[in-house]
Amino acid sequence: MQQSSPSQVFATDDRTFDEKVLKSAKPVLVDFWAEWCAPCKAVSPAVEAVAAGYGERLDVATLDVDANPATLAAYGIRGIPTLMLFKDGEVRATHVGSLATSQLEAFLETHLGH
Repeated sequence: MQQSSPSQVFATDDRTFDEKVLKSAKPVLVDFWAEWCAPCKAVSPAVEAVAAGYGERLDVATLDVDANPATLAAYGIRGIPTLMLFKDGEVRATHVGSLATSQLEAFLETHLGH
């Protein structure tokens, strides 16, 4: 049996956020999460699924809010999980709270365009 490919989700942090997210040639979905957050763990499979399914159109990143206070403050993150879609260095859409894969796909389709 062939093993599945490694996760297409990458981690970013205060130090790399500008380069990996804001300067990305592709839109980037950022999952702001924390290890202790049960809803964050619940949304993780949906994030992984869109990373695999949208790889040509979108990059997907995670950011641990406990370890990266500067980015957290810069974007006014008050609740987690928060999913933010960045395009051309700007926030294009935000969703706070857990959601299913189909809901995340609908969110992306609404905001990615063609």
